[in-house]
Amino acid sequence: MDLRRKRAYDSASSDDGYRVLVDRLWPRGVSKQRAAIDLWAKDVAPSTELRHEWHAPGADFETNAAHYRAQLETESAEALATLVDALRGHPVVTLVYAVNDTEHNHAVVLEGVLRSLLD
Repeated sequence: MDLRRKRAYDSASSDDGYRVLVDRLWPRGVSKQRAAIDLWAKDVAPSTELRHEWHAPGADFETNAAHYRAQLETESAEALATLVDALRGHPVVTLVYAVNDTEHNHAVVLEGVLRSLLD
């Protein structure tokens, strides 16, 4: 499976394959048509508390990533298993997220977790 990441504000493409929104909140100002989302996996997104940690001034990516991985292993474990099942059989999957930072965000962490579970 080809697993990718893309911002919700970037144009959807047929190359994106199965598009999964991995944010708890719908991206502001993006219509459902423009987003072209196949699945909204909000139950695997960081909790409200973790979301606030990610966006706090001076937030440490590695600490937040560890907290998010712990959440995925505990309270989001069932939702993560459901997501893994939904992704199987799709040759290309794009994780869609809204934040500006393309390298230090929860979608990066989720992509790593999914890669380990799907391989």
